[in-house]
Amino acid sequence: MDWNRTVLVTGGSGFIGSHLVCSLVQRHPDWRIINLDDLDYCCSPKSLESVQDRANYTFIRGDVCNSRLVNHIFNTENIDVIFHLAAKTHVESSFETPSSFQRVNIEGTRVVLAAAHQARHQPQRLIYVSTDEVYGASLDEVFDESSPVRPSNPYSATKAAAEYLVRSYWDKYKFPIIITRSNNIYGPRQFTEKVIPRFLTLLQMNKKCTIQGTLPKSRHFLFVDDVINAFLLVLEKGAVGEIYNVGTGCEIPIMQLARQLVKMVKNVPDSEVNDWLEFVPDRPRVDLRYPIKCEKLQYLGWRAQMPWAEGIRQTVNWYQDNPNFWSDTSEDRGPIRNELEKATNE
Repeated sequence: MDWNRTVLVTGGSGFIGSHLVCSLVQRHPDWRIINLDDLDYCCSPKSLESVQDRANYTFIRGDVCNSRLVNHIFNTENIDVIFHLAAKTHVESSFETPSSFQRVNIEGTRVVLAAAHQARHQPQRLIYVSTDEVYGASLDEVFDESSPVRPSNPYSATKAAAEYLVRSYWDKYKFPIIITRSNNIYGPRQFTEKVIPRFLTLLQMNKKCTIQGTLPKSRHFLFVDDVINAFLLVLEKGAVGEIYNVGTGCEIPIMQLARQLVKMVKNVPDSEVNDWLEFVPDRPRVDLRYPIKCEKLQYLGWRAQMPWAEGIRQTVNWYQDNPNFWSDTSEDRGPIRNELEKATNE
């Protein structure tokens, strides 16, 4: 079949990537969607069961840092669009093994950029999915796309470095890149190291929600469907060479989040909520909040559609309906519960 567009998604088996792949496959049956992923511990093949047999979907298991493989894909598949999501994202782990974050997040981005730029069939767009964490923390300043980049942990430092690589291909070659920086994303199928599925999984195991430190941390939470819509809008209407914040006004203190989830999952009265909370030591460095403006994206027509109350309800329901989704073990993924014990509020 002749496809109208061939789209490569790196990291398409991860939380955000799998939602993006499913959306692309289902919305665009005339597009070929290729997913390149090495199925790291935070990925599950089950995330893509709804599209695995679709004619316009292809899965390639492989390492984004494998230049021979990535070059082969670009030289044989006539890639039109790249969504580059493949990355290590867990902040606490980035302090423990920074070299692995440098390898995947920086070297992987370099490999993809080089292969895309050298391909005989030149891509129309490369969309690099970054994070609001590159701005660093703020108590009162709200960051826009021109704000200085001040990453404060190894994870966000590698994402910022990868952004500079991406921008260099625009500056030197006018290679058609776009960068997105989004708030914390939540929803079904997110791995249990992130704060919402972490709390939900602990509660399902009849364990307490562990609150790191005593400082008043909060996060802006964006439902996964809203960020996917932002990516697809940027693909069609975004200006090359530009950066787009993908933000939400939904800022939730971590303590309030824990209390809300306790009430939803355990159905206990207010007087018993604190019985399900436990304070634990903070991680090496923690940013209190990441407020961002996204007028540039809103000017293209984007608005976050999912209200917090409905988004968290859908998310809680999914984890209650799928309690064993992340409970399996394999050689590719160590015991999930061990990962959970090490997990953090990010």
